[in-house]
Amino acid sequence: MRMRKLPWAQDFLKEQEVVVPDASALAGAWKQTLKRAELHVEIGTGKGDYWVQMAQKYPDIAWVGVEKNINVAALAVRKYTQLEQQPDNMLYIQGDAEVIDTWFAQGEVDVIHLNFSDPWPKKRAHKKRLSNHAFIARYAHILKPDGEIQMKTDNSALFEYSLMEFQEEGWRLKEVSVDYRREEHAEDVITEYERRFLEKGQPIYRAVFVKNGKEKDAPFPEK
Repeated sequence: MRMRKLPWAQDFLKEQEVVVPDASALAGAWKQTLKRAELHVEIGTGKGDYWVQMAQKYPDIAWVGVEKNINVAALAVRKYTQLEQQPDNMLYIQGDAEVIDTWFAQGEVDVIHLNFSDPWPKKRAHKKRLSNHAFIARYAHILKPDGEIQMKTDNSALFEYSLMEFQEEGWRLKEVSVDYRREEHAEDVITEYERRFLEKGQPIYRAVFVKNGKEKDAPFPEK
């Protein structure tokens, strides 16, 4: 379903300090700006539930949200502004991740999150998938040597495609699940969007891909 146009979205985003007007100007300085030693980037935030809730859950981590659709981005940022107290570990980019390698310096990002990305089911549109080899090359540039991609989706075809794309690009599969929520994962929040699939009995597919290097501890320690 196409997102309706929000006439207030553009002006609203321009007024919010959490929205970075020129992301490339912060390349190499994101951690310094947010005063955090670890940087996570969510590409395709949708309406912002994951970005907002994870930033609250892990205040010692810097969280940057990215969304191409200006209307959806406005809803995500509005969710942030409606918090009783806005966390100081968050920033937002409204833009196309095709140029993500200009927004972050080489090796600057610790973890990239791909949550329920658009599956682009038609074969001619597969190049638009966020797990396409062209995007993977950009991720490899901005991730640290043992950086991770954490991916969740409800779409089995996209999941299978992604497993093959990352394998062909030489990434190591650290974790994989074809029914991620069959066990409790308190370290990873469940958004309203994800809960809809769970209520229908739809399995959630998840994989963690490692760029290279030694396996590191899970980024979200159990509490």
